[in-house]
Amino acid sequence: MQTVVLAAGQGTRMRPLTDERPKPMLPVANRPLVSHTVDGAVAAGASRIVLVVGYESDPIREYFGETHGGVPITYVTQHEQAGTADAVRTAGPELDAEPFVVLNGDALFEQDGLDRLYDGGPAIASVRVDDPTHYGVLDVEEDVVTGIVEKPADPPSNLINAGAYLFPSEARDWLDVPQSERGEHELTDVLERTIDRVDVRPVALGRWLDVGRPWELLEANEWRIEALAESSPGGSFEGSVSDDATIVGPVVVEAGATVREGVTIEGPALIRSGVTVGPNAYVRGTTLIGEGARVGHAVEVKNSVLMSGASVNHLSYVGDSILGRDVNFGAGTVVANLRHDDEPVQLTVKGERVSTGRRKFGVVLGDGAKTGIDSNLNAGVTLSTGATTRPGETVTRDR
Repeated sequence: MQTVVLAAGQGTRMRPLTDERPKPMLPVANRPLVSHTVDGAVAAGASRIVLVVGYESDPIREYFGETHGGVPITYVTQHEQAGTADAVRTAGPELDAEPFVVLNGDALFEQDGLDRLYDGGPAIASVRVDDPTHYGVLDVEEDVVTGIVEKPADPPSNLINAGAYLFPSEARDWLDVPQSERGEHELTDVLERTIDRVDVRPVALGRWLDVGRPWELLEANEWRIEALAESSPGGSFEGSVSDDATIVGPVVVEAGATVREGVTIEGPALIRSGVTVGPNAYVRGTTLIGEGARVGHAVEVKNSVLMSGASVNHLSYVGDSILGRDVNFGAGTVVANLRHDDEPVQLTVKGERVSTGRRKFGVVLGDGAKTGIDSNLNAGVTLSTGATTRPGETVTRDR
């Protein structure tokens, strides 16, 4: 089945993590976010992948090359991010006169659900949620989708649109839709045309995650690191692990990583190649320590993502946080990850404070951010790419 994967967007809700790279290339466990989507498509039966790229596309092209998992890959460029229908229309000339699947490259799908999507006629992936009022909701009659209602006050069902579709070949001629009120060409308008012309079945995905904001990137890593750890319940230690280290639960230590004396790691955790942990460090929760990162003496890292080259070397605490590439924590830097009123922590997204829905959430630091010694970072603080703090400073607002 030919498959279109959408990976052209700027990921503005994920900033500052996407200031210098596309959102689909953010790390989720042992590979980029979009690789999980492409791998799932290949496993489900994709015969060819058409990757729609745009913003900062070179890392995507370099990662996948001309084939992935034995499946050929073609790249098309969406020069202006004018909506999802426009993205698929950009891919249109590369599509044969056959049915085609469309997947978002910034979403995670349970494999069984993807397999069901590929197995049959026109379909839309769906997920059941407790409160569907913030989503596009499917109206279904006798196992056929009859319509989609956007963010309804009175939803016709609790099935929401999960943004994965199997279109009939004729849909290539239905991609030219007018701009919506948002000024974009929406794929949901193409879907409405499809629903009017052919029977479209709803396919239950099971677990699914739209990864659009930093706390969802943290959740994505929790999901996929736990799954990776479950595949090695006794742990996997290809790197160097000191006899004086304590490893509890499923922990993966890749080749080229070093876990030094006095370290305790409570899994699930993934320690990537080139990482050094310790001495006397404590890693717990579901944590990713990215390639070449350093966690030093008397440092505690809990339920966090440290991207490649990040350095937390001395006497620091990182909890429920995301540190971008090459971030450097000065000695004694402490992250707060809990509000005193026990309300969910808020984070700034596109200039507005938004609830993360998480009682515990720490900070988000863009690539190359640096803290002075004895800095304190309040829960929900964002430091922009290259931002710095002064020694002894308590940071309570974004910088």
